[in-house]
Amino acid sequence: MTQGTLATMDALEPAYSTPVMLLIALAAVALLLTLIMVVRLHAFVALILVSLLTAVAAGIPIGDVPDVMLQFFGSTLGSVALLVALGVMLGRVLEATGGAQVLADTLIGRFGEKRAPLALGVAALIFGFPIFFDAGLVVFLPIIMTVARRFGGSALLYALPAAGAFAAMHAIVPPHPGPVAAADTLGASIGVVLLTGVAVAVVSWYVGVYLLSRFLGRRVDVPVSDLLFGETGDAPRDDHDTGRSPAFGVVLCLLLLPMLLISLNTVVSTLQTADVVGEGWFTDTLLLIGQTPVALLISLLAAFALLGARVGTRGDLQKLVDDALGPICSIILITGAGGMFGGVLRTSGIGDSLTSALGDVGIPLLLQAFLIATALRVAQGSATVALTTTAGLIAAGTTGLSELELAALVFAIAGGSTVLSHVNDSGFWLVSRFFGMDEKTTLKTWTVMETTLGTAMFGCSVVLWLIG
Repeated sequence: MTQGTLATMDALEPAYSTPVMLLIALAAVALLLTLIMVVRLHAFVALILVSLLTAVAAGIPIGDVPDVMLQFFGSTLGSVALLVALGVMLGRVLEATGGAQVLADTLIGRFGEKRAPLALGVAALIFGFPIFFDAGLVVFLPIIMTVARRFGGSALLYALPAAGAFAAMHAIVPPHPGPVAAADTLGASIGVVLLTGVAVAVVSWYVGVYLLSRFLGRRVDVPVSDLLFGETGDAPRDDHDTGRSPAFGVVLCLLLLPMLLISLNTVVSTLQTADVVGEGWFTDTLLLIGQTPVALLISLLAAFALLGARVGTRGDLQKLVDDALGPICSIILITGAGGMFGGVLRTSGIGDSLTSALGDVGIPLLLQAFLIATALRVAQGSATVALTTTAGLIAAGTTGLSELELAALVFAIAGGSTVLSHVNDSGFWLVSRFFGMDEKTTLKTWTVMETTLGTAMFGCSVVLWLIG
């Protein structure tokens, strides 16, 4: 099977019965956790090994196994590597020049120390409107780390509210692709989903993320990662006390720049879909510079121009960003391998097996939507696949529903596609490595938080369903 064929293939026909396919998926996850947490095999090696064994056990033709693995490893790297590399270099420049400290000082000065986690979460909710989860988290990383290092305590107190805010906006609010695709499949109004989705995202974040983060942050101690600050544990820079630190406005503009460029891409794409604007060199240029990797590249070059002299010579700047790339190699590779494992599960047809098992269950439509999305999410890892697949499965039963009820269905599906992020989800590995957590700690914190967030989304959808 060629790479081009694989790129257009959603999944193979399941090789075995539904119970057998589900047992294979369960065994694969159990084996992976055992290898990483008990045998202490490196996560990257364990993910490759289990992906290979799962592909063979699930009935993917032997000759196609390498292509399947490489396809999903490569596609995940393609979406993650540039974002992480460019974002971490930008964050390292902001940290080294005192820019992150200036932003953190201003943020804390406005909201107060006790409200720092709330301030980070609210800011992430706002920034998360146009920007995807992974890109938003990368851009916010220096702020999260700087605030956490300044006030001490577990990094989770500051990391979870921000990361959870990006996750909530990405799952619920258009123009993010998941909710847009689900709304389109169900015939729901994008406008209604957008307006109600903002409220649902805020409520779900506060209940399912912020309140839980206060509990977890006091009980699970996660030291501040050395990803941005280096391995020597240097003390925080005091440039802000010497007058050499950059102005708050400059730092804010550098953070807003990628958000603005990505927003332009979103707006132009939406207008083109609605036939409001046509194609041309100007709109094509806006679409290009609004692509997330390009937007981050432009922002990094702007940071070089505005802050580079504060680092020292050009050689010093080059060494600074070069040193920033070293610690993230493991993050990128493990994330790519996590995407490969999830891709193998999807290609094997395990998701289709779940679909056939749950598609005709005799339970209320709203609960059915949530449960099917949850099962698909747990089985194959991709929230977007779970969201779009579930919407297609239940679309036939939505005749006669009001716009508010259709929006509630979108949010119920989004909730199911959010819960129980675990080892077959590339986002699980991204969060784990960004914040320096081992797999057990990530399961106890991130997985739990994603589950409470998704459950809160479903609770909001029930309220909207009753109102509609």
